Amino acid sequence: QVQLVESGGGLVQPGGSLRLSCAASGSILSINVMGWYRQAPGKQRELVATIRSGGITNYADSVKGRSTVSRDNAKNMVYLQVNSLKPEDTAVYYCWAEVVMNNFKGYSYWGQGTQVTVSS
Repeated sequence: QVQLVESGGGLVQPGGSLRLSCAASGSILSINVMGWYRQAPGKQRELVATIRSGGITNYADSVKGRSTVSRDNAKNMVYLQVNSLKPEDTAVYYCWAEVVMNNFKGYSYWGQGTQVTVSS
């Protein structure tokens, strides 16, 4: 099994910044893609940003230009830095990973989520 554990959420003032971290552990052969999704109350879960093992990134338009996703392949960790936070960034942020197991097949895993609230 694989576990993803997020950290770094909390209450942030508008215009502020946050950095989320996610650590993957378990029976991992490799991780193809890691990233972040978020879900605001009453809305569907949406992509925030992803990063492939080679470093190729993908961002949602809503955070493009003010966020950076990065990863440490050796530690199986992914990070999300978001600047110039807005109230509409308020959501539960979920870490996600496509993990290659010992059978050489890829599986999707989710973290438990961390709350980010942007408010004054």
